[in-house]
Amino acid sequence: MTQVTTDNRLRNIIIALAAVILSAALLFGLQTQTNATSLEAQAENSTPIEVALSNGKPTLTEFYANWCTSCQAMAGEMAQIKTKYDNSVNFVMLNVDNNKWLPEILRYRVDGIPHFVYLNREGKAIAQTIGEQPQSILEANLDALIADSTLPYAYTTGQTSDFNPKTTSSSDPRSHGAQVVSE
Repeated sequence: MTQVTTDNRLRNIIIALAAVILSAALLFGLQTQTNATSLEAQAENSTPIEVALSNGKPTLTEFYANWCTSCQAMAGEMAQIKTKYDNSVNFVMLNVDNNKWLPEILRYRVDGIPHFVYLNREGKAIAQTIGEQPQSILEANLDALIADSTLPYAYTTGQTSDFNPKTTSSSDPRSHGAQVVSE
């Protein structure tokens, strides 16, 4: 074989390897984007909190953020859980990056996400869990919530993403004179 033929084969092998690596990177990037889109899609399809508090069904409220890796990691399992329990439980998703939910963030003392608040049929908070939760634990809690029983895994903590609510001072013209706690 000539030196030119060997060089061409080596170049072709390098190009093929580069193509495989780029394809894998592209596939990984699309899967990551799908998880983020899944979180957003779930939020869009969630029950508005006003409806959940008044329709007589128990509620699982999830405080989340699109940038939260723990929230993204749970998105697939949460979608399965929501499909399974959709007829008997409200699923509310509140994005902690939206200042609209600051009263709820403060009321439930959200300081890590995902943060789950279990509400009974009357809309009263009866339990909370923080961080990534296995599907089996979430389902056991939901089964107990539906049965009006004590939740077996209340107040548990898994892996979280840190979150510090951003508040505005009362000098902010958008506060309309409301008293708001500031950092």
